[in-house]
Amino acid sequence: MFTTLAIIAAIAAYLVFVYNGLVKARQMAEEAWSGIDVQLKRRADLIPNLIETVKGYAGHEKGTLESVVELRNKAQAVPAGDVAGRAQAEGLLGAALGKIVALAEAYPDLKANENFVELQKSLETIEGEIQMSRRYYNGAARDLNVKVESFPSNLVAGQFGFSKKPYFEIANEADRAVPTVKF
Repeated sequence: MFTTLAIIAAIAAYLVFVYNGLVKARQMAEEAWSGIDVQLKRRADLIPNLIETVKGYAGHEKGTLESVVELRNKAQAVPAGDVAGRAQAEGLLGAALGKIVALAEAYPDLKANENFVELQKSLETIEGEIQMSRRYYNGAARDLNVKVESFPSNLVAGQFGFSKKPYFEIANEADRAVPTVKF
């Protein structure tokens, strides 16, 4: 009888240990996603200032500027939990932002504008922080996904509704390409 109780207690302790590990992994992934979301918001907040600065120098680039604003609005409209949708929208926005930054090459006055230079530096910093946040999130998602799929933790994960997290990545190879600007 004592042996049976000891076995039941050991199994219960193991289940609690596995469950708590799954909870921790899920929380790490959600916290990591929050970090990406903060960086994406910072970038979205920077875009109107960048657009206004470029407008003064490159007014006839209206289509490019309107495209960036439209893509920014689409990216912000993606539901918070839609990682794949957000990755796609942000990939398109990033490519469009690259076109605006490339405009500086065609407009020497814009390239020399202190406000534009400062905004460009801020954008570069934010892009680097987005990449770091993305790597952190993908690592946290990987850790959770391994626990959700690995035996025997997958048995506990299935019973308590734990599911895999998608990776935040650019799915379209064209989105990875360096933008080309034609005048």
